[in-house]
Amino acid sequence: MVLAPPAQKKTVRGDLVAGGAAIGFVLVTTAVGFLTGARNYGADLHPRAAPRFGEYPVLADLYPRVAPASLAAVVIAVATVVWGPVLAERLRWGALLGAGYALAVAWIFALALVDGWHRGVAHKLAAGGEYLGVVDEITDIPAFLSGFASRIVDFQPDSWPTHVSGHPPVATLVFVWLDRVGLSGGGAAGVVCVLAGAAVAVAVPVTVAALGRTDLARAAVPFVALMPGAIWLGVSADAMFAGVTACGIALFALGAGRGGRALCAAGGIVLGFGIFLSYGLLLMGPIALAVVLVTKNWRALLYAVPGALAVVAVFAFAGFWWLDGYQLVVERYYQGIASDRPYWYWVWANLACLTLAVGPAAVAGLRRTDFLGFREPVDVLVRGAALAVLTATVSGLSKAEVERIWLPFAVWLVLAAVRLPPETRRWWLAAQAGVALVVNHVLLTTW
Repeated sequence: MVLAPPAQKKTVRGDLVAGGAAIGFVLVTTAVGFLTGARNYGADLHPRAAPRFGEYPVLADLYPRVAPASLAAVVIAVATVVWGPVLAERLRWGALLGAGYALAVAWIFALALVDGWHRGVAHKLAAGGEYLGVVDEITDIPAFLSGFASRIVDFQPDSWPTHVSGHPPVATLVFVWLDRVGLSGGGAAGVVCVLAGAAVAVAVPVTVAALGRTDLARAAVPFVALMPGAIWLGVSADAMFAGVTACGIALFALGAGRGGRALCAAGGIVLGFGIFLSYGLLLMGPIALAVVLVTKNWRALLYAVPGALAVVAVFAFAGFWWLDGYQLVVERYYQGIASDRPYWYWVWANLACLTLAVGPAAVAGLRRTDFLGFREPVDVLVRGAALAVLTATVSGLSKAEVERIWLPFAVWLVLAAVRLPPETRRWWLAAQAGVALVVNHVLLTTW
């Protein structure tokens, strides 16, 4: 037996400690959340399974929570752990990206279908407060855009439902357009969101490769496809948001790395479109800036920024001014249960939700990340995503539900896992899959 040098043993041990600490952190926030809710310490956290948004099935008489899809999820996880790292090294680049996308789709659907087709997929976007509830009433899109802001604030007869009011109008328009082309109903909407969300398994590695680290891009494919956040990628509109913005970053990285003006502009347009899906996606800015810092191609912004501003101008001309919507949605935010959720808890408990979404491998990889240098593309992208989520949680405008809301940032934090030693990656993939399977079967998630 060949023993690793003491320094290496110590380093791997540190990875294990970091991964264990991540799970411990989640358990601590869970205990604090349970005690706060049970003892009613002057705070109403609202999620019954705080900090995660959902409830424990055992309390709702829904055990045993096992379905045929449970076996499918286990088979997918085992196959990925056994063959994922090897195939990531050996497959042709295009074939690897295709396999990564197929894996992500299969993994997301397997986890979602543990709850069955109706509850796991078809009902999610058709529930009360969701987008599909207003699709039929939107018959005039120009009128919808011009009058959208006037219906954001709550406690008026024609206020929009929660999710419609909480996002810019394009989030709802996507489902209107799907309905117009014949993809109506919750089932079709759910499938589209999964297919769009799974695109992160392609866009994130493509970005890393465009920035010059094809080896790490290959290693990233199984980690991104098998991330625990797949629980919330199936099914939520935030899955679509994550897929769209990841593609925007990938286009921008391809353009910035190759000096392609059209690709930079296309990336800017897609990211500009993204902020009309969710106000919080303005925080994709630090990740886009990470691309510029790595490539040192500041001129790329001369094409991307006008592309993004062109999208803003189009919607302003159509009658919706983004800043007005943002100001009104902040007002609506504090009209609801967010005003009751205590900042002292959620400012750090949000990070526990994020920890579950990215998994212990990403947390362990973070300890190997250089947060000061600009040479390693993965480190700079991870740093941009970390800045985004820290800004979001400190703002107080993200209190609970961030395991899905922060998916567009989480998919970039998962990249930290590729900084782990290659010989340990298979075990970390197993840990990622294990977290997803446990959470998905122990917790009844809303999304």
